[in-house]
Order: sequence, then structure tokens, then C-alpha cells
Amino acid sequence: MGGTVTGVGVTAQGLGLEGPRGWAFRGVSFDAEPGSLITIEGPSGTGRTCLLLALTGRMKLSEGAATVGDAVLPKRMAAVRRVSALAHVPGVTDLDPALTVAEHLHERALLQRRFGDSLRGLLRPRAERRTEQKRRIDAALTAAGVDLDALPKGPRTAVRDLERMEALRLSIALALIGRPRLLGVDDTDLKLSDAERTEVWALLKSITEAGTTVMAVCREAPDGTVEVSTQATDQPSSTRETARASVSQETDEPQQTEESQEAKEPQEAEESRETDGKEAADALAEARRA
Repeated sequence: MGGTVTGVGVTAQGLGLEGPRGWAFRGVSFDAEPGSLITIEGPSGTGRTCLLLALTGRMKLSEGAATVGDAVLPKRMAAVRRVSALAHVPGVTDLDPALTVAEHLHERALLQRRFGDSLRGLLRPRAERRTEQKRRIDAALTAAGVDLDALPKGPRTAVRDLERMEALRLSIALALIGRPRLLGVDDTDLKLSDAERTEVWALLKSITEAGTTVMAVCREAPDGTVEVSTQATDQPSSTRETARASVSQETDEPQQTEESQEAKEPQEAEESRETDGKEAADALAEARRA
């Protein structure tokens, strides 16, 4: 991504966040090395988005402590925000359907230059600033796997005309323009096919291989990730090979057939959107209070 990015390690001990609807999550503990792919796994409505926002410095924890790089939460939220970025978070990083892909990229690059870079960078000659801006955009697009030429109208394609995977990749590219050391991605597998989910995980793993630590919210995590559950556990989450933090309990109900599962998918997707919307609204309310 236009230079080496060193990811941050993330450790958490006994994290909890209480919001207007009660405890969003409680008793969360885990340890992840720099450059890890951290998965916040579980069904919608279990505080996944709130935990993502808390660990990226956007929400204030009610109890427990976390260390992101050299910064300790909740004391140094601003420091964590400076090294992290968010993508695909409902109500927080929504794309404007009326704007084109090029307009989104240009706007994010301008915001990064104005508020994310050093004062010395603002004083550089205009030609040099433009060259740097183009370099950052190109690097972010490459890292996110966005091929502008493959879009229906190239860079002038409106967001409303993007496929779901294309919109997700664009959101990730926008977050990567700031070269964050920690990237948080929400709803990585919502309403995606199995093939698209595989594609998303391959993308996120490639970003971690380039150095950035990635934290992704999902319903079911793939192998080889640091799994985190928003349900209280007695031990830290680790990779699936060593310890799986399960988010579901065994029941005595008979196993569903493929036909019955397919029939439920549209209803579950709608319920998921409603639940995630409420969760994001609560998260924003708590963020403003913090």
C-alpha cells in the first residue's frame, strides 16, 4: 500500500460496554499479535458492532481494559482513532449512492490530507501533493482489489450501480487510503454467497499479509483467525486451531434440511438488517456520549 504498514497488536481483558438497552457485551478477553486477522463472530444483536467500535476508539468501554499498539483503552481513545480506520459500518461509513466512485475516492483523499496528515504535508507544493494523493488512491484500490476499468462506467460509476461485493471493496479501499495500522470491517458476510464470502476472507487475509491488523465482524469465522465472542468466556479467544470461542449453544432441536434453511434466509436477512440498524444506532448514541 505504498509503503510498509506495521499492524498493531490488540489485547483485551474483561471488556464490557453498557448502553441504553443494557449490556451490549461483557466479559470479552483475547490476545492478538500485530498483523492478525481478528474475527468478532456471532449472530446479529450480540454487540459485535459495538465491540468493533470500542476497539477502534469510537466508543467508550464501561469496564475492562484493552491495549491497541501502545495505547490503552478507554483512556487513550484518540490515539487509537489515529491508527485505525473503519469500513462497511452501517450508520458510520455509509457510501453516498448518488456519488461516483471517483468522487468518493477524491473526497476521502482530501479529508485524509487535511485532517490525517502532518502539517508539513499540507505545506508541500501542490504538484507533489497531487502525486502523493494519486499514489495513495492507487495503492488502496490495489490492496482492496478494486478494478476501476471493470466497473460499468469506470471511475464515473455511481455507488448505486455497484454490486454488493464492489461496494464492500470500495469501502475497504476508502479506509485504506489513510494507511491504518488497524482496519475494522463490519458485516463482512451479510447477504453474500459462499463464493463471495471466500473472496472477502481472501481479501482480508491479503491485507494482513501486507502488515495491517484487521478486525472483522462476521456470523461465522473461517479457519486460522483470532476468534472473539461477545459472549462471556473463561479464557481468551485464540486461533481456531487452539481454542474456538463458540457463539452458539447446542440444542435438542432436529437439524434443519437445506430446503428449510433456504426458505428462512430472506427472513433472516431482513431481521439481520433491522437488528444491525438498532445496534449501530445504539453505538452512535454511546459514541456521542463518550
